[in-house]
Amino acid sequence: MNILVATASILVITILMWFTNKILPLKVCPICAGVSLTWLWMLIGLYANQLSTIHYQLITAILMGGSVVGIAYRLEKYLRGVPALAFKIFFIPAGFVAAYSLINFWWITFAIIAGFLGIASLLAIRGISHKKSDNKTVEELESKMKGCC
Repeated sequence: MNILVATASILVITILMWFTNKILPLKVCPICAGVSLTWLWMLIGLYANQLSTIHYQLITAILMGGSVVGIAYRLEKYLRGVPALAFKIFFIPAGFVAAYSLINFWWITFAIIAGFLGIASLLAIRGISHKKSDNKTVEELESKMKGCC
């Protein structure tokens, strides 16, 4: 029965976000919003002792894991100078530990891991290890390739 509540919540929030995207200039992935807002309200319910820990903790953890993987794949397109597989091998397991720490009220562990993941993600996106070429020919080829397609 609890999985039906979670599924219905995801579907309702997804549909609402789909309609909202038609009105607002900022576009949000409707299914991502449906999943993340569902696990967020479930997590709040667990904290407030309004939801049975035994019945909702697993569902909340599954949804949080899906969000971790979704975030990793979303960030993949913005990586510069970091191989995508290396980033995901690091990000996803650490994200699972962060989600697990939230479920178990381990605030310090969550804060440390989330902060570390945030900083690591920013560094990977900004391409700290990505070096600009001094070669003019390479730069010209790069700009032609970008303008090509």
